[in-house]
Amino acid sequence: MSLYDLEIADWQKLLDNQPSFRSNQIWKAIHEQAIRPETLTSLPKPLREKLASTPEFGSGLKLLHLSSDNQHLTEKALFELDDHRVIETVLMHYPNRSTVCVSSQAGCAMNCSFCATGQQGFFRHLSVGEILEQVIWAIARTRTTRGKKRLSNIVFMGMGEPLANSRNLFRALKRINENIGIGARHITISTIGIIPGIKLISNLDMQVNLAVSLHAANNQKRSSIVPINNRYPIEQLMDSLKVYTETTNRRISFEWAMIDGLNDTDDDVRELIALCIPLQAHVNLIPLNPTPGWPTKGSPMNRVTTFAGILDNAGIAVSIRDNRGTNIDAACGQLAGTLADRISGEKFSADDSAKIDLGALLD
Repeated sequence: MSLYDLEIADWQKLLDNQPSFRSNQIWKAIHEQAIRPETLTSLPKPLREKLASTPEFGSGLKLLHLSSDNQHLTEKALFELDDHRVIETVLMHYPNRSTVCVSSQAGCAMNCSFCATGQQGFFRHLSVGEILEQVIWAIARTRTTRGKKRLSNIVFMGMGEPLANSRNLFRALKRINENIGIGARHITISTIGIIPGIKLISNLDMQVNLAVSLHAANNQKRSSIVPINNRYPIEQLMDSLKVYTETTNRRISFEWAMIDGLNDTDDDVRELIALCIPLQAHVNLIPLNPTPGWPTKGSPMNRVTTFAGILDNAGIAVSIRDNRGTNIDAACGQLAGTLADRISGEKFSADDSAKIDLGALLD
């Protein structure tokens, strides 16, 4: 259990012998200052000792390993959870911002063919506190390594399908926005296309950004890459995204991992253009990152730029993702919890995602 799983009412109950302002004081400090409550020097020493020794006030994440690229611009943290599962969080620094890539599940049941997390299988949802603690770690780490620079952006593109854990995700988003103070427009949720979750986010009272991992623009090809397309085919997905854009007045981003000879042909780009135009969607092209369970190589860079040029000439907003952290397995599709093989226990594998019991996975 993480101290960030506690709501303000829980703090008030656990500190019932303290002045009423103490719980608010601690609540504000752990969110806004990203510090451990027992280090808050404005608290009496006996209370700090109690906070340090009470399990409910403990951390839900144990840092096992921290790796970085040669320029120290990308860092990957490997965390162990209370049940010994492991997750990864990636912190990326740019000249004008710092972005954290947050995991929402231990493992993933979506089984996307090129994704290391999907190859690992699904273990469980992360709690609100486990999600929040990744953000708190990134805030503290940015402060330590970057001086006065603040964490500015959050992307839910780490391990897991965020919208399959919508209840905990939305509760964490509310805390990130209201208590930590990061604006909704600086938060992006990436989904493989879970339509019930997209419907929920369409009515969310926060204008977060939505990115959809598309990767192919016809059902036969997309189902081979993204098996959940058997459950939610492209036509239904586009209908749900149309409702999202009309309801929120926000633009969709399509993520497209460039796979050599599979989804980088002229036919592929024409099909993609046809999907983008009605939604005025932005396309983010991702040079494919290598993973052990997917032998196909990424598209050559000249093909990526040609693909982007065709989109641009058609009036589609397009960008090519800066491939950060490939040498430390921290790039898109590479997160797998690299010590996971030593963790015992059953895992869920979705060899046929049409058979996934989404009732058990979606809240």
